[in-house]
Amino acid sequence: MYLSHIATLDRDAANLPETIRRGLRFLAETDINALPAGRVDIDGDRLYALIQDYETAPKAEKRPESHARYIDIQYVASGREVIGYAPLAGNNPVSEDLLESRDVQFFSTVADESDLMLGTGAYAVFHPTDIHRPGCALGAPANVRKVVVKILA
Repeated sequence: MYLSHIATLDRDAANLPETIRRGLRFLAETDINALPAGRVDIDGDRLYALIQDYETAPKAEKRPESHARYIDIQYVASGREVIGYAPLAGNNPVSEDLLESRDVQFFSTVADESDLMLGTGAYAVFHPTDIHRPGCALGAPANVRKVVVKILA
């Protein structure tokens, strides 16, 4: 997992793999607010963005998840949200396994979960070795515009 802000991309880029830099450059160079919600292809199924508008919800209502084939860059274009994070280690019981069909599995509980607060311009990179619980409210539910860049691992 990697947490940073798009404003420091020039400084951070040297430490990141090229595929992640490509996804972050898309975020930095694109007027996200001018795009409609939905999928934007950057490089077909190898690299694409999902533009999302939603209201955050209490953490207890959100399901922790992980992926096997894709890395996620979760970027908050506007608003604030909490994302729970834990390494994919130990005995976290899977409640729903959709890895074959949708590249996602959900967990009923997660041990040693930490909370990450992301405001406008912040992003977190989650690898297939990471569990994340996006869309959690920081206090009261709030509207968020977020982009999830999917990178084939």
